[in-house]
Amino acid sequence: MLSPIVAGVWRMASWQWTPQERLRWIEQCLELGITSFDHADIYGGYTVEALFGEALALKPELRAQMQLVTKCGIQLVSPHRPHTRIKHYDSSAKHIVRSVELSLEALRTDYLDLLLLHRPDPLMDADEVAGAFESLAGAGKVRAFGVSNFTPSQFELLHARYPLVTNQVECHPLHRAPITDGTFDQAQRLRARPMIWSPLGGGALFTSEATDVQRVQQALSHLAARHHVSAATIAFAWLLRLPCKPHPITGSRRIGVLEEAVAATRVELTPQDWTEILVAATGSNVL
Repeated sequence: MLSPIVAGVWRMASWQWTPQERLRWIEQCLELGITSFDHADIYGGYTVEALFGEALALKPELRAQMQLVTKCGIQLVSPHRPHTRIKHYDSSAKHIVRSVELSLEALRTDYLDLLLLHRPDPLMDADEVAGAFESLAGAGKVRAFGVSNFTPSQFELLHARYPLVTNQVECHPLHRAPITDGTFDQAQRLRARPMIWSPLGGGALFTSEATDVQRVQQALSHLAARHHVSAATIAFAWLLRLPCKPHPITGSRRIGVLEEAVAATRVELTPQDWTEILVAATGSNVL
């Protein structure tokens, strides 16, 4: 359903591009085979979806070539949400349905390919959420549903009420929790391929001077030389090697970074290659 690499647009408001520049970036993503775009209603203080939609309106025929993903469930204090007095989570059916309506309007599309609940909500009523999902699917407004940042038990609860297709979580050599806490085991068992945000650790993989990060940097550079690609490509390939078949999300406007991510789909790390990075990250050999 999604392209192997997904384009994240959460910073688009800060790019300060014209609609034509945004459109060209979208086209370049599609040319690279990056056909999926990851949004959230709150990105850019509730502005990014509209910026993307404005660009897409210049060439609406591109909509058929892409998958639009967005999230809802976080309520920010914002001029765009004057009735919100404190940041909180809202997984009520009313909020989910209204959020989808606003996202469709902003993105200038008739349907979403995938809707995610952005964060686990302690007040989430699984039956109510499932009812909202069923209504939206029945109306043709959303084609598939998932979650973001859910634990395996939280995922299991909602999945028991309505089939979920993904859990979007953070993972990279410096944050390996989903590999060991059951998140990726669950994803593989259910064949619900996860999405991965911050696959490069927010840039820390290449900028931090911490001892463990420097070890990872050395391992990435060593393997990059062996495979004749960049260190960033190896970092993406490390994730793509996981058997749950995740979809890493890039967060850059630079086409060069997107090209490095796509190049990872053509790199096959051996178990020894993969473990070399793991050992560098943990500072100890596997048992």
